[in-house]
Amino acid sequence: MTHSSTSPIQRRLSLLSAHLVVALIALVVIGGATRVMEAGLACPDWPLCYGTFLPGRQMNLQVFLEWFHRLDAFVVGIALMVMAVTSLVWRHLLPRWLPLLSCALVLMVALQGLLGALTVLHLLESSVVTAHMLLALTLVAVLSGLTQRLRQAQSRVAPLWWRAGAAVALIGVTGQCLVGARMATSWAAQRCLASGDGCEWLVWHRATATPVALTVLLFASISLAVSGWTRHQWPFLLGLIVLVTAQVGLGVLTFRLGLNQPAVTIAHQLLAALLVALLAALLMRSPNNPSTSSQVVADDVSLEPCHG
Repeated sequence: MTHSSTSPIQRRLSLLSAHLVVALIALVVIGGATRVMEAGLACPDWPLCYGTFLPGRQMNLQVFLEWFHRLDAFVVGIALMVMAVTSLVWRHLLPRWLPLLSCALVLMVALQGLLGALTVLHLLESSVVTAHMLLALTLVAVLSGLTQRLRQAQSRVAPLWWRAGAAVALIGVTGQCLVGARMATSWAAQRCLASGDGCEWLVWHRATATPVALTVLLFASISLAVSGWTRHQWPFLLGLIVLVTAQVGLGVLTFRLGLNQPAVTIAHQLLAALLVALLAALLMRSPNNPSTSSQVVADDVSLEPCHG
């Protein structure tokens, strides 16, 4: 894909945004690992850990997970502030909407930090942890879509059915993630399997999994069947099919193993975050104008040394 009408600073910001998507997915996965390993209160204070930035004597696997989760969140926050300042300083070279959205992302990550603090101070209250998860997935989706927009120059609007299908699939997957998060943070599945208590969240999660998976698969199948631009997105669409299929398999395996294998549960959460990121990217993808696809960027050569 060429970027004939995008400025060098826009291409740099698109690269930063792509790295932030990876960092946020890692943040979601580490947060899930922290819960599975029962390390949510491994650092009893906030924002420090045992009153220091880097705990020494107290360091173990649980403390490391909670400490690294906070460190990753801090790095993401700094990077988003850099993006916001950059988009304000060079706003004349960037899309008009970018400075406002970048500032909104800084506010969102600040709110995420507040929810993280409340998670510790309120001793892992289920509603607070679920809200923490919702905002994390929202950040993943927004930054994934933002990356696509920054990479495209003078793009046409994607077909309405494509945007509607991707949006419905994204909402469905996010909702399924939240039901799963509420089930996990209230330990409903464990209580249901052990004593038959709190099974409603487990029932909801299993009941909604099939229609959500079918919605994603239907969107991918229709997109592959329709000729033209949508079929050219086949690498992403096949990736979507593989992720959904693997996610269903991991969900079944998780319960077959009695939720006693942390690695399987963490992989289940990883695929969920990847699905959100991929669907948000597909929602924001659109065809390039013919006039832009054949042009060559004159300053790309001069920018090559910068990659070193």
